Amino acid sequence: MANLTGAERARYVQEMFTRISPRYDLMNRLMTIGQDVRWRREVIHRARLPRQGYLLDLGAGTGDLSQEALHQYPDCRCTAADFTLGMMQSGRQHIGADRINWNAADALQIPYPAGTFDAVVSGFLLRNLSDIRRGLSEQYRVLKPGGRIVTLDTTRPPQSIFSPFINFHLHTIIPTLGELISGEPDAYRYLPDSTEAFLSAEQLVERMLAAGFRKVGFRRLMLDTVAIHWGEK
Repeated sequence: MANLTGAERARYVQEMFTRISPRYDLMNRLMTIGQDVRWRREVIHRARLPRQGYLLDLGAGTGDLSQEALHQYPDCRCTAADFTLGMMQSGRQHIGADRINWNAADALQIPYPAGTFDAVVSGFLLRNLSDIRRGLSEQYRVLKPGGRIVTLDTTRPPQSIFSPFINFHLHTIIPTLGELISGEPDAYRYLPDSTEAFLSAEQLVERMLAAGFRKVGFRRLMLDTVAIHWGEK
């Protein structure tokens, strides 16, 4: 699954997230022991939106980052964009979702003019892209000069004394939870597979710099299996 490329990979990801959308938020809370709520809070804090700033929540899913943005910056203009309609349909049932501008969009062809947004944020998007170079370039394009990118995603963990525990969590606990909660164990086998096939935190920094971002940094989380990255245009 994680070895798929191009249009085939995009189609698989879209269909997978459509199937798991009704239980997506619950699974996120369970897999991270509720820590993803705190991580998303940090993502929005690092976005440093100005007053009435324009925010793009890319690969928004059910709109958790958008909701957090409206909590921290009540006057922001928030756009949630995703290419999986089922995820956004689930998100639009949440309280306050009517304050978000929901749009269907492909992260490799963002349908907005250059220099539109003060910040672009994403949660668990990058590892699903079939062309990460293009995805980062598109985010750079739609940012205003001085605008910020902040990403939250899994990252390939280095070998450590925690590796056996991490492997057990990724390859046993998560698929088992996925089957019990969503009835989709294959979808939650994709998560560990795509995590291990994804870039290391340092490699993602290199890709962000190559896309033109500056002041790039990152912070590892959850035994180095998750990272928040940030940078500026």
